[in-house]
Amino acid sequence: MHDDHPLAQDLGFLLSRASGVFAKTASEALAPLGLRVRSYSVLAFASDEKAGVTQRRLAELVGLDPSQVVALVDELEASGLVKRVTDPTDRRSKLVSATTKGSRVRGEGGRRIAEAQGGIMADVSPETRAELNALLRQLVFPKAQQTRTGERIT
Repeated sequence: MHDDHPLAQDLGFLLSRASGVFAKTASEALAPLGLRVRSYSVLAFASDEKAGVTQRRLAELVGLDPSQVVALVDELEASGLVKRVTDPTDRRSKLVSATTKGSRVRGEGGRRIAEAQGGIMADVSPETRAELNALLRQLVFPKAQQTRTGERIT
């Protein structure tokens, strides 16, 4: 495709294609760990909250239907990467948190993804990478979106 092609100017198309390229690269990097992008994302968010995070909140953070998150948590739990405990503030809810093994795998997964995706971004300056990251965070995590504790998601 050339820069003068109409799709080369279509932000939705470009974001979708970039997402596909990054997701494929990340999934290939995560495969030796038995993870895919979605399961890694759930593991990463579960690792961030020491006390755990509800499955409903995980669904919001990852942008998936809650039933999809239940299946991902089931897989991660079966692999010993996360555990579910009853939420002490709402006994009807379960909190998902990373196990020690899960935290270790999350760290390794992050390193693998960064290394693999570094090749995609090799010709992009660090300044442009930082700017692109900031712009995408604005789209994905608008200022109005907040965590349960009221802090902004960054």
